[in-house]
Amino acid sequence: MTLPAWWITIPLLIYLKENTIMTGFNAVLGRNTENAPMAIGPFSQTVAFSHYNNLSAQLPIDPKTGNLVAGGVKEQAEQCLKNIKAIVESIDHVMSDIVRITVFVKNIKDVDAVDEVYKTFFTTYVPTRTTVAVAALPMDALVQIEALVTNGEGTIPNAPQAGDLIKLTNNTANAPTSPLSTQTVAFSHYNNLSAQLPIDPKSGKLVVGGVKEQAAQCLKNIKAILESIDVPFDDIVKINIFLKDLSDIEAVNEVYTTFFPDSAIARAVAYVPARTTIAASALPMDALVQIEAVVSHGDGTPPQAVEDRHGIVIWANNTDNAPKSSLSTQTVAFSHYNHLSAQLPLDPKTGEMLAGGVKEQTEQCLKNIKAIVESIDHVMDDVVKVNIFLKNIADIDAVDEVYTTFFPGGVPARRTVGVSALPQDALIQIDVVVANAEGTPRKA
Repeated sequence: MTLPAWWITIPLLIYLKENTIMTGFNAVLGRNTENAPMAIGPFSQTVAFSHYNNLSAQLPIDPKTGNLVAGGVKEQAEQCLKNIKAIVESIDHVMSDIVRITVFVKNIKDVDAVDEVYKTFFTTYVPTRTTVAVAALPMDALVQIEALVTNGEGTIPNAPQAGDLIKLTNNTANAPTSPLSTQTVAFSHYNNLSAQLPIDPKSGKLVVGGVKEQAAQCLKNIKAILESIDVPFDDIVKINIFLKDLSDIEAVNEVYTTFFPDSAIARAVAYVPARTTIAASALPMDALVQIEAVVSHGDGTPPQAVEDRHGIVIWANNTDNAPKSSLSTQTVAFSHYNHLSAQLPLDPKTGEMLAGGVKEQTEQCLKNIKAIVESIDHVMDDVVKVNIFLKNIADIDAVDEVYTTFFPGGVPARRTVGVSALPQDALIQIDVVVANAEGTPRKA
């Protein structure tokens, strides 16, 4: 792993019609279909870049009426998955091309009912999965489901590897297994892991102890999965921490710093992944913490040519123009994506929370994101996915007033959830995934 203190990029931006932005040789491609609900807000149903399609989180909306479907959580879960299927099929893909599913429920007790429906959509292959209960969902829905989908042909026209890449799945007995999810699914240059609960893989039960012991077990499970596919722990580029009680974050951080950095070379440059911390209203098995990881896959999935596969480098970057943290890197790039840490409405000069309401805080979050994006020689048009966490879901209209000034074309895919609390008592937190057209280089 090579982790330079600076980042050199050479972007070339050519704007094309129909929400297609060419960045170098890859296209940021936003697409919509009438067979799924048209976005309720300034975002696209799916945005493709390189070898992934990033889908907006789907609510249980009937695309013909624009209203929530009648019924309970089963009917709503089915509609969410129907909407995902319609989007996936509209871009000439199939449900087995999904590598990761995230299920947000309003009531954790509804997960069993959701699973009954889920099994009918994934009868053989199962993607990696994260399940979490949150305080609120748009339109007062009971469930919202998000998918990350492969893009085998890529967005490089006529690339030699187009349409040939293979999805690789893996499970190990050294980490908890589930019939509803695969531990890790690799495609192209990324490994997507299922969120790990603090389960002892031998007993199948939660480990004894409090949040520190549970956090350690989550990270041990992630490490076991990575070792099973011969990937170092420091190849993690993004971590998402779901906490039942946000006040537990300091205890979790005590454990977290014993795992990151992991290797001598990572310690030498003080490398830590990008990170987002999310307050969950509840977690499966009544756990106190759950941790999700996105991991680089340097050799890629076959049949990429050897010279295009090996030795791709992780690039980490921080800028003084956005808030810094010793526990996370502002942005970590690998191959054709930049993964940004969640941004709070902090003034980077003072480190203090911005005064004002949700509009002012939204603007500061997006200013921080813009500063990070520009520090790596990219632009906001390179953002492919936005995740918004709101303390009050009713604030979404106010958020969108500001949001549209940063994303007037409405291209990024988007997810919005309501949470019970945010770090530093913020009203909003935003993280993004950004295209990286030039990719990251191979080792010399």
